[in-house]
Amino acid sequence: MKRTYFGTDGIRGPYAGPVVNESFFSRLGEAAALWALAKGARPTVVVGRDTRASGESLALAFAAGVRRAGAIPLTLGVLPTPAVSRASANAGAGLGASITASHNPSSDNGIKFFNSDGSKLTDEDEAAIEAFVKKVPEAPWIAAPMEAAAGLAPYVEAALAVLPAGSLRGWNIVLDTANGATCGSSPVVFRELGAALTLIGDAPDGLNINDGVGSEHPERLAEAVLRAGARLGVAHDGDGDRCVLCDEKGKVLDGDEVLAILADDALRQGTLAQRTLVVTVQSNLGLDGCVAAAGGRVVRTPVGDRYVAEAMRGIGASLGGESSGHIICRDLSPTGDGLAAALRVASVMARTGKPLSELRGVMRRAPQLASALRVREKRPIEDLPTLRGEMAALQRELGSAGRILVRYSGTEPKLRLLVEGPSEACVRDGMDRLTAAACADLEVEDRGSH
Repeated sequence: MKRTYFGTDGIRGPYAGPVVNESFFSRLGEAAALWALAKGARPTVVVGRDTRASGESLALAFAAGVRRAGAIPLTLGVLPTPAVSRASANAGAGLGASITASHNPSSDNGIKFFNSDGSKLTDEDEAAIEAFVKKVPEAPWIAAPMEAAAGLAPYVEAALAVLPAGSLRGWNIVLDTANGATCGSSPVVFRELGAALTLIGDAPDGLNINDGVGSEHPERLAEAVLRAGARLGVAHDGDGDRCVLCDEKGKVLDGDEVLAILADDALRQGTLAQRTLVVTVQSNLGLDGCVAAAGGRVVRTPVGDRYVAEAMRGIGASLGGESSGHIICRDLSPTGDGLAAALRVASVMARTGKPLSELRGVMRRAPQLASALRVREKRPIEDLPTLRGEMAALQRELGSAGRILVRYSGTEPKLRLLVEGPSEACVRDGMDRLTAAACADLEVEDRGSH
């Protein structure tokens, strides 16, 4: 469904740009509240944010719009996005909102919405809110204090229940909170469970969120794990809905490997609902072989953790996620939760007595390369003849032994390329060909790396 403001995961863009600014967020707050009230929701809206300097003023502007619509905004303060999801459900709120740009730099900001059950909005919901935005005129907004709602304590309490008390006593863990929203939650939980922590990215100043730290920069995590002789490394992104793990040998695991560990364990324990793992088209084909070997199946969705969550609800699955580190354990949270995922992996380690380096061996990755090209304009892929021709030729050559994926990012001005195949050389050649074809059709400002 075509939407103007919403992308793959909410609204996101440069702060003080045409969309992410106080004036628009005030209109958006009014529109979102009017939409929620029109469908009979309760007249309360809970609002959390990450640590970006722009977050407080955007939250106040959004709240002012909520008030104009006749609803009541409640502040959660700085809180991980999955905790905002939980607070939405706990409070029975008509709507939940997290002011965040996730893993983007501090110069960006945005917003993610949640229903009263903690689930993310559908494409249809977002389109309906956009229809209300068009009816709401620009108007001066006045900041006013918001009444506080409980958010952190219930989230921490739920996280602590994932493992028995003291389960991590004697564990040395390196934790990277990305100078983001998890600084006040994840360290508390791991310490309460008995772990000794080495912290990275735990001093947010409003400008350093995701700056060389967090799930987008796991190299610091790996180095720290080796220096500390840690059993486990955990890195979040800025709003805490992702996690990237590092084993005791300093080797980083992505979301696919985390999902493989959790799915294999759940299948062998008989606890994977519908014996099904839900992932996106981005995930490595090695997952399919891993899950099939344990007696399960893989279902794939478009890219975006909310599409994974929708599919999980539709078929009654309990586990799903993305290679980026969005992991949804539906018995713990209706949305991606980096802390919950890390704790669930730690529970497998504790119960089996196996180190993470051994557990990750359950999945054999297919050779894969991914790249992101920053482009000046997102022209429709069907209008790019050189790229489309190369895509068709490459897929014919790969046949059933591989695949390609070409799509635009839903949150950034980037063309994302993925190639999987039978060998590293084949994959690299395919990536080079796709990159050259894309550059022939598009103005590419940065080729990134792969």
